[in-house]
Amino acid sequence: MRAAILTSSDAGARGERSDESGEKLKEKLQPIAEVAAYRVLPDEPVELEHQVWQWIRQGIDLIVTTGSTGLGPRDVMPEVTRRVIDREVPGMAEAMRAESIKHTPFGMMSRQVVGVAEQTLIINFPGSPKAIDELWPVVLPVISHLVDVVHGRTQHNPPESPESEG
Repeated sequence: MRAAILTSSDAGARGERSDESGEKLKEKLQPIAEVAAYRVLPDEPVELEHQVWQWIRQGIDLIVTTGSTGLGPRDVMPEVTRRVIDREVPGMAEAMRAESIKHTPFGMMSRQVVGVAEQTLIINFPGSPKAIDELWPVVLPVISHLVDVVHGRTQHNPPESPESEG
């Protein structure tokens, strides 16, 4: 599985803050995926959407984003994700919020989105390394399966054998 990490942060993009959340996601992904790309961009919808589309067209299997999921005026990642995806996976985002609420009532304010664009799974995480530590165990058990399903690799839809062609 090839993965990409996108951090949405004005301060991070200006070099005023280290990207601890992006680094945390990299650490979490390395055992299950090749981290093929990693970018820190400002909270600019057009720039973020362009980057996501670029990775989708490159055949990235999984894009994880961090930051810009709250209610601030420049928190735009959920809107960017919704413009890109073909299908939403609301159960994953709901499970992430349910877990977040166990740790802080502010979890109710998180607006992360999970969805599929073409053959790429996109998961929005909050911009907090602590939140990533709390939410990663929720999504980890299903990531590989979801990527397989998105690519049509399921028990219900096995790849055709050479004998079946013809």
